[in-house]
Amino acid sequence: MDTDAQLSERDRFTEPVPGEERSRSSLFPAPAMGRGAVGRAWRWLTGGGPLRRAGVLLAVCAAFVLLLSSLVVQPFVIPSGSMENTLRVGDRVLVNKLAYRFGERPRRGDVVVFDGTGSFVQDAPRENAATALVRKLASSVGLMQPAATDYIKRVVGTGGDRVVCCDKRGRIAVNGRAVTEGYLYPGDTPSRVPFDVVVPPGKLWVMGDHRSASRDSRDHLGEPGGGMVPVSRVIGRADWIGWPVGRWTVLERPEAFAEVPDPDPGAGHGGRARGGT
Repeated sequence: MDTDAQLSERDRFTEPVPGEERSRSSLFPAPAMGRGAVGRAWRWLTGGGPLRRAGVLLAVCAAFVLLLSSLVVQPFVIPSGSMENTLRVGDRVLVNKLAYRFGERPRRGDVVVFDGTGSFVQDAPRENAATALVRKLASSVGLMQPAATDYIKRVVGTGGDRVVCCDKRGRIAVNGRAVTEGYLYPGDTPSRVPFDVVVPPGKLWVMGDHRSASRDSRDHLGEPGGGMVPVSRVIGRADWIGWPVGRWTVLERPEAFAEVPDPDPGAGHGGRARGGT
């Protein structure tokens, strides 16, 4: 075997070209990330000084929070006293946006946040694009009050339910069963004016816990939609009070509606009040 010939042959391949360093990596093409606009953008994002890296990290965190707020859970600032004492002005509740995404429907007793356009608000107030964007971003992390068309109320009746106020003891009755609403604001009555409604399928009858200070389904019976909130307009269920720290708590569904029977299929649909509110 001609060993010298083999060594000479090997040397012809391994001898570097003058003025050029070669390595094993140079025998393979550079990864796609290192080429073109994508590569330049990646190098810009990952390079630079501490301020740039901090800015990129902040932007990534903000994007994550906004995505989480849009899809999973969103802080909601309580703007009025209509849900006292359950919720107080300035409380930040965490709205579970997945609560009704997988076949679950709003149930009696749930505290829900919804878009009142078409039910509580017929003509949504106009807002310029820049202001609307700032409000949306700030409210998505609980720094500003929600849009004027967003409301938070308690579900009292669901599709098919007949909701009547009031019985001889001044209580609301749902499907003929009187409900003792222990969550009402101290001293409040269930309603000062009687009403008798049947909730259409796919709709909700909602009321505030502070009945004397709440504009809710009762106040919109004579308007288009009859004060009934479409389930499709529900943004999510308020499951927790997250702020202030002293009010941290889970918002559990009350037992008040546990004995309410299913609605009577022959009750009809739609609703009419027996008096104004």
